[in-house]
Amino acid sequence: MSPSTRTTPRGPRRSVLAALGGALASLLAVMLLGAPTASARTATTEASAATEASAGTKAPTAALTEIKNFGTNPSNLQMYLYVPDNVAPNPAVVVVVHYCTGSGPAMYSGTEFASLADRYGFIAVYPSVTRASKCFDVSSPQALTRGGGSDPVGIKSMVDWTVRTYSADTSRVFATGTSSGAMMTNVLLGDYPDVFAAGSAFAGVPFACFATTNGSEWNSDCANGTITRTPQQWGDLVRGAYPGYSGPRPRMQLWHGTQDDILRYPNFGEETKQWTNVHGVSQTPARTDSPQSGWTRTRYGSTGDRAPVEAISLQGVGHNLVTSGMAARVITFFGLDANGPAPQPQPGACRVSATTSAWSTGLTASVAVTNTGTTTLNGWQLGFTLPSGQTITGGWGATYSPASGAVTATNAAYNSTLAPGASVTIGYQANHTGTTSAPGGFTLNGKTCTAT
Repeated sequence: MSPSTRTTPRGPRRSVLAALGGALASLLAVMLLGAPTASARTATTEASAATEASAGTKAPTAALTEIKNFGTNPSNLQMYLYVPDNVAPNPAVVVVVHYCTGSGPAMYSGTEFASLADRYGFIAVYPSVTRASKCFDVSSPQALTRGGGSDPVGIKSMVDWTVRTYSADTSRVFATGTSSGAMMTNVLLGDYPDVFAAGSAFAGVPFACFATTNGSEWNSDCANGTITRTPQQWGDLVRGAYPGYSGPRPRMQLWHGTQDDILRYPNFGEETKQWTNVHGVSQTPARTDSPQSGWTRTRYGSTGDRAPVEAISLQGVGHNLVTSGMAARVITFFGLDANGPAPQPQPGACRVSATTSAWSTGLTASVAVTNTGTTTLNGWQLGFTLPSGQTITGGWGATYSPASGAVTATNAAYNSTLAPGASVTIGYQANHTGTTSAPGGFTLNGKTCTAT
């Protein structure tokens, strides 16, 4: 049977904003989970005229297209596709997964991923739930098992159809979503680590946190952030979805607001524990910074834009994700843009002066830190990056960890208070293999410093 397509004319796209309030403790909570305010284009445009296409026929460009008969689809999902006019040869594929009560067309019109596809040439796939709650299945044993016969199987079929039809690059398949879609992003990366290169989850929960055995879509303990496990236990749940798999694991980017009252903030820490364990990297950040006011970004396993795990905490923010500009940072994390938003925060929280005095195989460094903010710091951490080949062997004025690479210096008991305008000088001794320059990339409590 040949697939049919249905196209929706392209319209304005705005950020998805949640319009939720109050604690949810029943299936009503699931049905409202992540519902945004009205966007410029509504889902009623889904009723536009259908067109027919033969097997393998490509969809129209610059329009949202419903693809039918795309493959194995045990839970009757709908597939919507957006192909830009300037689609790249062997394009990347980004799966964009909606919130409860949402739809593929709502994510198309309410997020910036289609406009980013226009810019960078990737294809966007928008899965759409047809069950009454419009929530993705992230709780059943079938969903949490590779090939288990639920929503993840249908989404993988959408990816396979897109790869076949457009000769897409199988090494550049990604998933992102918000709320229920964020939970599904965790599930997809756990079930199909050989399919997805990376994921970005907005206001979600760890893989298998929402697991139930009674057929319910809702897990109150998980939603309330009361399920706590060790990193190993969380990691084992991911590994158990595809027993025997020993290949590379997808990178993961996590976003969460500290005031989220739907999927509460402790889930953010549990997700971070899970994915750092899956990747076998330290739970101590390799780098901490603040790319935007109120944001704290921690990177694990490496310091660049494509770290194995990147976690972004949003101070004072509720369940209202994805907001404007965030999608561009997702694309940067996926590596699909040429430049992307500036990866480093703006300076101004502190001022640092660093000097070194070296000999044949060693050196000492003196680092003077000034608090240029307006608030007294009662406890501080200075982050910096040592030049390659340098290893700290001892220090004063602070404790230093780790000894090389991205280092965090934590205040001593006697100098923990740093008033506005006040300074503190710390130092260390290090071995070197030839490079004797001072460290760089300074941050004070996660905010970038000006080096002088």
